[in-house]
Amino acid sequence: MASDPDREGEAIAWHVSELIKDTNKNLKRVVFNEITEGAVKEAILHPREIDLNLKEAQEARRILDRLVGYDLSGLIWKKVRYGLSAGRVQSPALRIVMEREREIRAFVPVNYFVLTAEMTSKSYNLSLVCTEEPHQETEAKRIKSVGEAN
Repeated sequence: MASDPDREGEAIAWHVSELIKDTNKNLKRVVFNEITEGAVKEAILHPREIDLNLKEAQEARRILDRLVGYDLSGLIWKKVRYGLSAGRVQSPALRIVMEREREIRAFVPVNYFVLTAEMTSKSYNLSLVCTEEPHQETEAKRIKSVGEAN
């Protein structure tokens, strides 16, 4: 059996093996991540048993999809609006997107000015940056004039 190398593929391999186990008792599973001659030959050299843990993980995912997706979507259709849906991956992902969108909409831009100064003498060059960010242009000009006066 060489279905996909994930829990879905493992479940497919298990179901097919159940169907043909009476005629093929020595069924093995091979997995590869690329369809190249080398990868396929390497997989055939290392057959293994079907991983029942992966098969059961697929069953658990399928059950969760039904519990969360089907049942919750049906409830949403009745209580909110027909056609809306919920799911075990979709719902948390949508929440993350919505929270970020709220942050973006709540953002209030603030003006600021970066004040820098270059001081030079015969022995050194010094670059300075004002540590207080003025938020008003008049404040920036005042800080600049104080620096120029000194």
